[in-house]
Amino acid sequence: MGKKRKYRRTPLSAQIRMLLKNHSLGQIDEPYIRSLSHEELIKLSTKLLADLKQAREQLNQGPSNSSRPPSSQAPWDKGESEEAEDDPNSAESFSDEQDSSSDQDKAQDGVEGSTTQRRTANGKVGKPKGSPGYGRTQRVAITRAIDHRVACCEICERDAQKHTEQRPWTAYSTLDIEVGEGEALGLRVTHTQHIFYEMSCECGHTTRQTPHRGEADELWDGIELSEWRLVGPMLCALIIALTYRSRMSRARVQEFLREWLGLELSIGTLQRCIEESARAAAPVEEQLIDEVLNSERLHADETPHKEHGQPRWLWVFVSATTVLFYVGYRSKEILDNLLGETYCGWLMSDGYKVYRAMAKRLRCWAHLQRKARGLEESLSVEGRRFGKQTTTFLKTLMQAIYQAREGPAEDLTPFFKEQLDRFRAACERARGSSHEKTHALAVEFLNDWEAIFRVLTHPHLPLTNNEAERALRHWVILRRISYGTRTPQGSRAFALLASIIDTCRKRKASPWRYLAEVIDRGRRGEELPALPAAH
Repeated sequence: MGKKRKYRRTPLSAQIRMLLKNHSLGQIDEPYIRSLSHEELIKLSTKLLADLKQAREQLNQGPSNSSRPPSSQAPWDKGESEEAEDDPNSAESFSDEQDSSSDQDKAQDGVEGSTTQRRTANGKVGKPKGSPGYGRTQRVAITRAIDHRVACCEICERDAQKHTEQRPWTAYSTLDIEVGEGEALGLRVTHTQHIFYEMSCECGHTTRQTPHRGEADELWDGIELSEWRLVGPMLCALIIALTYRSRMSRARVQEFLREWLGLELSIGTLQRCIEESARAAAPVEEQLIDEVLNSERLHADETPHKEHGQPRWLWVFVSATTVLFYVGYRSKEILDNLLGETYCGWLMSDGYKVYRAMAKRLRCWAHLQRKARGLEESLSVEGRRFGKQTTTFLKTLMQAIYQAREGPAEDLTPFFKEQLDRFRAACERARGSSHEKTHALAVEFLNDWEAIFRVLTHPHLPLTNNEAERALRHWVILRRISYGTRTPQGSRAFALLASIIDTCRKRKASPWRYLAEVIDRGRRGEELPALPAAH
């Protein structure tokens, strides 16, 4: 029996018989095109057009429209044929009527209305072709209309102002809120209809103005950035505020919007708003990382987190003006990927051993005090003695540090050299204790001796890691309510939005206005705004 032949995909250049070979195409550039005569340019353009159409047709082939086997299609591409039917930028999905907000709302909610896709009788994802499906039943009056007209012909670049005949070819509507200022306080729901036009030029080409659609991103598979959205930027920001800041479930957010704003939105739409907002804000993470790396002092901590029931850790890095969250494993890799060898500032942390690689490390005294206090209350005579000695020694040093901060900075190490030597000797003795917690605390002091008592040399540095612990507290409560996240995308969205929210709050700026601007620009494909300046 012979070996089974594997299907090998033939390169695209070999599948298509092009008019222009690669050798010829490599010689064509803009100066060469400008040097051609009119007739030569027409001949070249005809060949290029034929090759482009043939290549596009070949790229669009798949198991559903050609003889290619199903194995030739990547797993993540399967189902694209069904999704293409709901593509808002395809010609078939657009209405020719100007006043088509209700139909567009149905199409929009069909895309965003549910995160759980149905399977048809033949096993394919999505509703059967021609079936009525589920659409929006709520009708909201249009409060304003925005015309999106063609600026110039896409081919000949003739100014569109010379052509007064432009006709609408599609439209979509967006629900949003306006936040009142000054005397006009409160929230106002808006329903904006966006009308897109097309123009037939004298050159014979018809140019259409279309909503912007972002490119696909492997890290955000299935989450699209597009202007064609039912929920506007500020309403997205409100949904995030209710979900993350007010710690409300999706069902309670849905109830709040219905009872207080009169808006009927599906739970799937709410989830889609959060995911899309996170993708729009993803580039902001680079700004956060740069500011963390450039900070003089950093507080770091980590706490357990659940991702689909699996153990993960929520990491936080806090500087004077920036907060950065990560969800991942509790390993040295997280620290190396973020800080590596590039961070030169002070790092305050707890006793987790992965932090020991940092040269300018500080240890939180609050952790040590709590452990010493626990030893004082233990049933071991040896443990109580070592716990009381540790507590008394740390209190003495703390009083000296606080006094030193009121005057000129000076090194306190020489003044306490004798006491430090005695306490180190006590730690060495306790190291051999049979009492587990006494032994553990003594080893912790000896392993982190330099990091613990470095503050005596620099009294202005912090003694505790309260900044990081306070940053985690709110999100720990949210984790207990929501039981964590369900997917890697959900974890990344959670960490990104939490970082932006807490960074803006630390800078005395509104995170919701900033997020609304980020979402708006991200949907339009524009450069995102910088983080609010620190006050």
